[in-house]
This record gives sequence, structure tokens and C-alpha cells, in this order.
Amino acid sequence: MFHHNHHHHHKNPMDHLFKKASGLFHHDDDEGDTNTQQTADTDVETSHTAKYYLARNDEIEEPGHVPRGDCVSLKDVIHGPEDPTPYLDPLDDNFRHEIIKYGEFIQGTYDAFDFNTFSDYCGSCLYSIDRMFEQVGLARNGYVMTKYLYAMSRASLPRWLEKSWHPNAWNYDSNWIGYMAVSNDEETARIGIRDIVVPWRGTMAAGEWLKDFEFLLQHIGPDKDDDIKVEHGFYSLYSSKSDDTRYNQTSAQDQFLTELRRLVNFFRERGEQVSVTTTGHSLGAALAYLAAYDAALEFQDLPVTVITFGGPRVGNNKFCDYLEKRKVKAIRVVVKHDFIPRMPGIVFNKELEKIEEVADSWHWLYTHYGHVLEIDVESSPYLNHKRDSSGYHNLELHLHLIDGHISSSEMTKFRENAKRDAALVNKSCGMLKEETLVPSCWYQPAFKGLVRNQLGRWIIPPREPEDIPPPPDTVTPLSVFE
Repeated sequence: MFHHNHHHHHKNPMDHLFKKASGLFHHDDDEGDTNTQQTADTDVETSHTAKYYLARNDEIEEPGHVPRGDCVSLKDVIHGPEDPTPYLDPLDDNFRHEIIKYGEFIQGTYDAFDFNTFSDYCGSCLYSIDRMFEQVGLARNGYVMTKYLYAMSRASLPRWLEKSWHPNAWNYDSNWIGYMAVSNDEETARIGIRDIVVPWRGTMAAGEWLKDFEFLLQHIGPDKDDDIKVEHGFYSLYSSKSDDTRYNQTSAQDQFLTELRRLVNFFRERGEQVSVTTTGHSLGAALAYLAAYDAALEFQDLPVTVITFGGPRVGNNKFCDYLEKRKVKAIRVVVKHDFIPRMPGIVFNKELEKIEEVADSWHWLYTHYGHVLEIDVESSPYLNHKRDSSGYHNLELHLHLIDGHISSSEMTKFRENAKRDAALVNKSCGMLKEETLVPSCWYQPAFKGLVRNQLGRWIIPPREPEDIPPPPDTVTPLSVFE
């Protein structure tokens, strides 16, 4: 068994902080000479790269439509006790597609999220429960959506959620933070188990929540003496509730556990083997670990897996010990130069307005848990390799690099038959070379969501009634599985 480690197109106000943070993890000896050489090498390769990329457009595989093989043999690797190390290094193709599958579930939370602060529904999902997968291109992913999850944050964490400026907003306290879905019969047969997936949404502004990071450990264990602790801010977002709100009279934690009990009990009563896979990116990765902990605590014999991308440290050694005791499987995907997985370990100094690295003493307070799949931006021939800490943290960049990753001994090589569309990298960043002819931050609604009304004015249209955010107790009837 493994052990934990001790050791949009607008200028983002955090960019200068990202650059400083990025400098903490790069050594710039003879930087001028190195950059000159890299530029020369790049010039030799770019025309070939651009032509190769443009010429193979007809071979590209779409998200959610990747032809995946029979993964019954991987059931115990992903959802059971088998050690995944031999499948991670070198990266097994079927395992690769499964990791990307879960990453696409998270990407769906970004693609379907209303980031428009002028919208009266900012902070909600753009689509109804039964339309969301179809609208974000995941209709053929083999899962049935059953519930939306909502979270609220305290006043001391203002940057952790999106707020509407509209005077008649749907609410001023809560955000859509994720969802729950269940594998259908066909997908269940392919993977060998009835899988409940719980993707948690992170934040597009990779470092905004860093400004409010409190670095306080909070006890969450069932017994006062067990010393299980996690980062206070993460747990607050996960567990906060208020009678004064419409969408968080129950916390995200309670919403998740209530639905988990409903689903697990339903399928177990039918004699089926059930697993739960929590997954998340960035801030959502922390929530995925908290949900995995609760799932393991609630169901002693339930296979629990966590698959995260660019996630920070969440808890202390005792937290990790408990996950290991309950045999929680964890896969952490980490981009080599991304600084978020090093948190806590760097802090935002509010007085000096900069990011600083702190002493190694943080490492014994906060500990990572899980098997690591490390990927390198230097491996991809499509990326511009400019230092961009915000870009390094981008989820689509993670998925692109996983698609091309070979092994730890070939970190700078890219799989020749990788077929995931590289254009997806630039949905919300600008990491692709200009020669690929893909603009930065291209994923946005036409006219930024404005339409002309009958008077000829450009306005934000009202939501379709079916897409108005459903209350948190809205669930898909389980009769759809009968």
C-alpha cells in the first residue's frame, strides 16, 4: 500500500502573483542563454507542429465520445484494492481514458457554470439536471445525472464563490458546486461496477482563493481524541448552511450524503456492487477529498476512489491515515510546475501583496494522500511553454498532457497517437502555440450572451423556465434505472 508524502481574455489581477509564485519553482541560472536556445529550437519545430496539428483534425476524438475499451479488468485498480502503480507508470491506455473521463466530468462543471456577474443567475448551472450533459457535450458519457450540489461560503471567504451584481439575483449566498451521477447499465457492464460519480467544481481564477486562505486546521473526526484535522476554509465551504438561504438550508456535505445514501441503498437492494468516485480540480479537489472521507465514514465497506487534478493539500497525517485505513483509493494528477499542489506551503502575504514560500514546517501540518501521476508541460509539442502559472493550473491543460503522457522516464515525450483535440487547451487560457491557429480563451457564448430584443436593444435574455436553478432537494427518480 502507498503512503502519503511528508515532505478570459481579460488580464487577471493575480497574474503578477502567479509569476512570482512560478519563480519559486524554477531555477533561472543563465536564463538569458537558456531562453535564446529554447527559442531557436522552437523555431525549427513550429512549422511541423502546426502542419501536423492542422492536418490531423479529422482524427480528433471529442470529449465524452472517446472509444474506451472493456475496463472490467481495471475494476479493482480504480475501484478496489489493487495497486495502480503498474498502470500509472507507464500509463496504461485504458487507465488513461478513465482518468480523462473523470476529468471531463469536472470540466463540465466549468462549461455549464454561469460566470456572468451581470446575469441574475450568476453562480448557478446554466442548464437543468436533465439537459446539462447534452449541453456540454457529455451526453454519451454513460452516466445519468441525479442531483445538483450547492455550497455557500462565509463572509471571510469572499473570493471562493461567484456573486451576481443583478438587483434581483436568484440568490446572494450560494453557488452550484457540483453534481452526482450514476453509470447506466451499459457503462456499468463496461467498468464492472455501478459507479456513482461526484464531480466538484473548482475555481477558474486559480489563485483568487489563495488570498483568503486561512491556514487553520479544524478537527472533523468522529471522536474528539482521534486528531483528524483538515484545512478550515475547505471544510467551511463544504459544511456551511443557513436557514436564511434558499439553496443552503442544508450544506453541500449534507446534500451529498443524503443522495449517496439514497443511491447506494437502492442499488445494493438490487444486489449490485456499488462504488463512489469523487473527483475535482483545484479547490474542487479539496472538496472531493472531504466527500471521500465522509463516504468512507458513512459506508464502511463501500469502494471509495478520489481522482483529483491540481489539488492542494487538504488535511493532516491523521486525516490521511484514516483514508488509508478505510482503503480509499486516490489518484492525484499534478502538472510539474503548478504551484497549487504545493499549498499549504506558500502563502499570500496581504501586507506585501505577494506570494511567499514558507518553511517546511507546513509539511507536517498538511499532507498529501494518494498515488501521483506527474505530467510535464515540456512534453507537448503544441504548447508555447511560456511561464504561465495560471495556464499550468488549467484543467484542460491537465487532460491534454494526460492524453500525451507516456511514463515517468519519458516525461518530455508526447504520445504520437494522442487524439484529444489540442484546441480544448485554449478554452480558458492561452497555452497553445500561435501556429496552431487557436485563439486564447475561445470558449464563450456568442455576443457574450447578449441578444437583441423586440425593441432592438441588446440584453441578457431571461433563462428558459426549465433551466432555472432547481432547489437542492431536486433529484432524478430512480425509476429511470428500472
